[in-house]
Amino acid sequence: MSHGTRSGLAAVSSALLAMSRHLEVRDVLKTIVASARELLDAQYAALGVPDDHGGFAQFVVDGVSDAQWKAIGPLPRQHGVLAAMLREARPERLADLRQDPRFEGWPDAHPELADFLGLPIRDGDEVIGALFLANKNCQKPEGSCGFTAEDEDLLGILAQHAAIALTNARLYERSRELTIAEERSRLAHELHDAVSQKLFSLRLTAQAATALVDRDPARAKEELHQVAALAAEAADELRAAVVELRPAALDEDGLVATLRTQIQVLDRAHSARVTFTSHGIRALPAAQEEALLRVAQEALHNALRHSGAAHVEVVMARRGNGVVLRVTDDGDGFDPTTVRRAGRHLGLVSMRDRASGVGGTLTVESAPGKGTAIEMEVPGG
Repeated sequence: MSHGTRSGLAAVSSALLAMSRHLEVRDVLKTIVASARELLDAQYAALGVPDDHGGFAQFVVDGVSDAQWKAIGPLPRQHGVLAAMLREARPERLADLRQDPRFEGWPDAHPELADFLGLPIRDGDEVIGALFLANKNCQKPEGSCGFTAEDEDLLGILAQHAAIALTNARLYERSRELTIAEERSRLAHELHDAVSQKLFSLRLTAQAATALVDRDPARAKEELHQVAALAAEAADELRAAVVELRPAALDEDGLVATLRTQIQVLDRAHSARVTFTSHGIRALPAAQEEALLRVAQEALHNALRHSGAAHVEVVMARRGNGVVLRVTDDGDGFDPTTVRRAGRHLGLVSMRDRASGVGGTLTVESAPGKGTAIEMEVPGG
């Protein structure tokens, strides 16, 4: 396998691992742009995240020094080829950007760009960014190499990585900023589910990408299988990070104060009355406090969104050497034996997993028209 092929595959791996190594949007963008420039052997690379006002909310470049970037001036607008690429959501591969009729020029300090390759970054039907490269480094003594169809295919794979990484980082930042309990819980599950599903698709894409490498295909296939393995590892690491993430308020204030504050917010935000009482609760091990909080959030979410309850009551109390959390509502209720068949899992599997993960138990009492009570008990130390 050639050095170029090896370095290209290494760049794909690097972009994939950005998901698990970085959770800040800016760091993810920088890693993707640097990987794209290395992968396609280009002089310049950039990634823009559009705003809703004709500009870019974020714009990251690679191949331009800080001094050059400062001299260029404000972030670009969505015009010319960039606007067309975002609006029509299709790749743009040009032998000379300057000769395209849509070209509208650039600031005096801007580097000269010639051959150009750009792809939209898509999350489903939504265009969430644009990844583009310019000036492919040429080994020929005369003339421009230009970007090839194979380059476009490889950048397409990287654009899928970019969509995953951006979605992951955005969800992480949103979940960190939100303070309403049900939103924190929902986004944590959304983060896990979305990334797991996309990583599965990406493993298939990485395997299919062997068709793009026609030099020493056997070795290329081995390397791409390694990329698939790295994707699986990234999913495992991300899952562990989401499950173990403790909200800052829990660290600072403890379980009882955090739960009381969040329930007060929910009481104000919903028509149902939401109350909280606690009896003799002392500080618990961090893992138990995290699990109890997550179960309370999930149970509250279900009661307030799905049960039609007028009153939801949360009680925490000592039981022997342990602690019991009980969330009761006067809503519609359901038959617990038919939940799985009906597809209304209501987060019960997740709650049971959280309880068992800290050595606890979860019980569910409900019947149609009789309301629901969810109880979690954790053992004492």
